[in-house]
Amino acid sequence: QVQLVESGGRLVQAGGSLRLSCAASGRTFSDYTMGWFRQAPGKEREFVAAITWSGLSTNYAESVKGRFTISRDNAKNTAYLQMNSLKPEDTAVYYCAAGRSSSRGTMKDYDYWGQGTQVTVPS
Repeated sequence: QVQLVESGGRLVQAGGSLRLSCAASGRTFSDYTMGWFRQAPGKEREFVAAITWSGLSTNYAESVKGRFTISRDNAKNTAYLQMNSLKPEDTAVYYCAAGRSSSRGTMKDYDYWGQGTQVTVPS
């Protein structure tokens, strides 16, 4: 089992920045690909970003490319999502997830999920 706890979500003005953290415990953190997903009210959960166990490979949704950066610190068992130039459409609950699939762009690629943290960007 892997337990994931997100933090860092809050209300931030458009154009601002925010860093989300995902603290992991349980099994070896560095064994897992880490992903960030988000779910806006009335919408399905969608992929945001992912990073391989080594940190050498990352993937991003087109909507966040150039604005968001995913990273991880295996020594601290923590993954991060740095979000810059935030827009109202970024408003959502953000979830981190851990998985060992070779692919990393869909929910089925992940086995463990956090409880989510709310990010609100008012228009």
